[in-house]
Amino acid sequence: MRQPSLSRRSFLRTSAAAAMVAGTGFHSLASAAESKSPNELLDIACIGVANRAAENVRGVSGQNLVAMCDIDDNYLNQALKQYSDKKSNRYNDFRVLLDKEKSIDAVVVSTPDHTHAPASMWAMQLGKHCYCEKPLTHTVHEAREMTNYAVKHKLATQMGTQIHAGDNYRRVVEAIQAGAVGDVTHVDVWVGKGWGGGTIPTDPPPVPKNVHWDLWLGPAAERAYSPVYMPAQWRRWWDFGGGTLGDMGCHYIDLVFWALKLKYPTTIEAEGPSPDPNTAPLGLTVNYTFPKTDVAPAVTMKWRDGDHCPREINGQAVPGSGVVFHGTKGMMIATYGDFKLLPEDKFTDWKAPEQTIPRSIGHYEEWIKACKEGTPTTCSFDYSGPLTETVLLGNVAFRTGGPIEWDAKSLKVTNNDSANQYIERKYREGWRI
Repeated sequence: MRQPSLSRRSFLRTSAAAAMVAGTGFHSLASAAESKSPNELLDIACIGVANRAAENVRGVSGQNLVAMCDIDDNYLNQALKQYSDKKSNRYNDFRVLLDKEKSIDAVVVSTPDHTHAPASMWAMQLGKHCYCEKPLTHTVHEAREMTNYAVKHKLATQMGTQIHAGDNYRRVVEAIQAGAVGDVTHVDVWVGKGWGGGTIPTDPPPVPKNVHWDLWLGPAAERAYSPVYMPAQWRRWWDFGGGTLGDMGCHYIDLVFWALKLKYPTTIEAEGPSPDPNTAPLGLTVNYTFPKTDVAPAVTMKWRDGDHCPREINGQAVPGSGVVFHGTKGMMIATYGDFKLLPEDKFTDWKAPEQTIPRSIGHYEEWIKACKEGTPTTCSFDYSGPLTETVLLGNVAFRTGGPIEWDAKSLKVTNNDSANQYIERKYREGWRI
């Protein structure tokens, strides 16, 4: 039986916290921090509790887990049992959670991509700090809205790019910015993974008793339940995910953004099979152009995934996934765990620059500290929002079928108006941000 749908307007209208949003007393980051000393525990609500979400719940489990929410009762029961000492309140609908749990300090959003923005944005509009899995949102428009809102209202935010806290990424950034390979003019990024393909089932089975299917659909258009969508395959489908680029782009392109201080691309062109209206491709190439920054000249970046992945670059064998920075003095191959300068004989005497980026206290710990004290995080939405926009623009270019020119200021494709249909989405009633 379908659960009744709460409209955003109705649940916000009944919320005292929402009244603060509409008025002049919105919680700034400073005022929120004043209510919690470093030794006090945050009151957190976890939206999504299984699979990737289970790691995020574990990451904040040292705090008060006031509420847990999931559309799968089996997953929810398992999480509540695992953290039974927390005595968390249970919910299937995050809209009901946000309406009832007025005293929470923060939310952790670990749902499929298509519900990231509604859950995160509505929480922030109630003055709650927000941790959200990558990619930050399902559309470019959502990413900009969430970024602007978080910055304007000084909320503590973090996107779930956990590798960003790793020591190797910091050393790569220092080396590139110190000129180890000279001026970087091109970057290759590739991931040997292939989230794509599939056809809409014609004979769907009944909805499992433990699944609240209408809530899983959320803002997406109604369709019959099928295991080809959830729990594991939703990334293949445009209505719910963004293929391999949407899944992994924020992890690997993150390194490029950080090292070269990139923000918004100006042109994007994609190569792949004929676009399917329903599913992502099994292999994709995207070419981006970025304007110069204070640490790099104008840069081109080539993304490849799935069956488009290279086995070698410039005659050099490369691992299954990674990043290559091409500079005027050489090149660097970087992965999650290490990096190498090439040609090796040219860099035998190379010495790493002084470490200027401190070791992370931990990806989740950064955000928890920020919620309490107002300190910065390294993947706050003002950084991860533009990163997410860039990732998603690759899919816009692919689905458009031609190169696009991007005007970041106006949030618009200027050379092909048909591409703008993919910048923003249509929402089912009761789910619009």
